Amino acid sequence: MSTTRYEQGWQQLTSIDGQAGQTVIDSLEAICPDLGRYIIEFAFGDLYSRPGLDLRAREIATVAALTVQGHSAPQLKVHLQAALNVGCQPAELIEVILQMVAYAGFPAAINAMLIAKEVFREHPLLPATAVK
Repeated sequence: MSTTRYEQGWQQLTSIDGQAGQTVIDSLEAICPDLGRYIIEFAFGDLYSRPGLDLRAREIATVAALTVQGHSAPQLKVHLQAALNVGCQPAELIEVILQMVAYAGFPAAINAMLIAKEVFREHPLLPATAVK
């Protein structure tokens, strides 16, 4: 049996983002359910399902891109959580954000670092002592 783009994307979204992914899709339902479907089919069904990069590498790239944008705090929070879910370590993500100082400047890196601090404190896979 062949899997549709939507089914493939939904599997990827829920395995990577868990409840946070569901929350994003639910938040779009009342205003533009098509946008939620595009996220599932294109971003997760097509892009995240491609060979060539594993999920860790994809999430590292996504965290870097969202850090550089400097105006995507909710999305950065979701993808920092996703990066932890797929095996990234807090120290790696801190280094990714720090590396972006050269490309996005201090304000974007500071904002991203504060979001990371919040995510690390709240993430169920990390010990409470992971971030002070």
